[in-house]
Amino acid sequence: MAYENSKHIYEKAVKFIPGGVNSPVRAFKSVNKEAPIFIKKAKGSKLWDEDGNEYIDYICSWGPMILGHNFKNVIDGVREAIENGSSYGLPTKLEAELAELIIKCCPSMDKVRLTTSGTEATMSAVRVARAYTKRNKILKFEGCYHGHSDALLVKSGSGLLTDGYQDSNGITEGVLKDTLTVPFGDMEKVSKVLETKEIACLIMEPVPANMGVIEPDVEFLKFVRDICTKTGTVLIFDEVISGFRLSLGGAQEYFGIIPDMTTLGKIIGGGYPVGAFGGKEEIMDLIAPVGRVYHAGTLSGNPISVRAGYETVNYLYENRETIYKKLEEKTKYITENLKKLADKYKVPVCINTLGSLYTIFFNELDKVKNLEDSLKSNTENFAIYFNTMLDNGIVIPPSQFEAHFISLALTDEDIAKTLEVAEKAFKKISEK
Repeated sequence: MAYENSKHIYEKAVKFIPGGVNSPVRAFKSVNKEAPIFIKKAKGSKLWDEDGNEYIDYICSWGPMILGHNFKNVIDGVREAIENGSSYGLPTKLEAELAELIIKCCPSMDKVRLTTSGTEATMSAVRVARAYTKRNKILKFEGCYHGHSDALLVKSGSGLLTDGYQDSNGITEGVLKDTLTVPFGDMEKVSKVLETKEIACLIMEPVPANMGVIEPDVEFLKFVRDICTKTGTVLIFDEVISGFRLSLGGAQEYFGIIPDMTTLGKIIGGGYPVGAFGGKEEIMDLIAPVGRVYHAGTLSGNPISVRAGYETVNYLYENRETIYKKLEEKTKYITENLKKLADKYKVPVCINTLGSLYTIFFNELDKVKNLEDSLKSNTENFAIYFNTMLDNGIVIPPSQFEAHFISLALTDEDIAKTLEVAEKAFKKISEK
């Protein structure tokens, strides 16, 4: 494929934007590309770049495009909303309707507050948890990414892990002291930290997806719920990725584990900028103007994002009996055949999958269970796999440590082509 236009755009971009991108993983550095591709448009399961190349999309804007790009209900709703105005700085009827719909789908939340991003949602949830418990310290798991607020960037995943480090510069020692981390799945270390009764909240991805997808042990999730209740620690499920994707009610419905607070993002805006945090009424009523925990935002509940989100979530709600089954069937078919192809060419891989998420780890382990396991992956092999896929019209996450996302728009023809190209990639890896 030709990438000349993307290269020229990148050369210009680096003059005005740090690294030429507005989110680090987009730079394609970990997969040894001179320049990233620059996307011009999208429709259904496809993306087109500035060079006119067509790609089958397995990034899906990192999750929200569960119905595919430019889904008719969403686009029609957005067009109608735009005609009325783009931002008011005042409340709208649809904000209340989206909030009601979210709570109907996620009954662990009595009330919900809309934000403009998942980062803002997790940051605000932690602040409320601190106010509720009157404690300062928080606990998170190594390799889990909860956005780029200071307290949550400690031992993080996603783009930091992709670039080969886990902590960001610019975070004060005070913040570092108040954020404690333990390996995902380690009950003993969780107990040791929480039993000090100094921890305001434990924030976790119930299905970690930012060190690659990790399939959690439901017994571990139950243990976390029980120990948080016992120690008076607020349990926050970060469902920015898993929310409305594993099931209508996210991971908490999928596993039957009820958190005290939940954070959401991406999907509840149908791909438009949005986030949310919610939880028990006694916790949420600490937020201004009812209480004294401050959260605000001119674009919180933006009418365009809210309309896109309402159309997306409402479609998922109305078709919940069939959509999630179809997505899981597509994912199972792809991952089972990827494993067969890898075995055929004797390329060591471990494929973790849950619902419509999966990660192919170029790793000799039978199962990747935590960050330590994930870091044993062969990133050189992943880079070959990524570049072969990209050069043959398949775009997957440009990092070994991210999730692949399946959309409802993905066709049988798309899947057949994906497997055909994947075989080329495995063959190339076996011959190196």
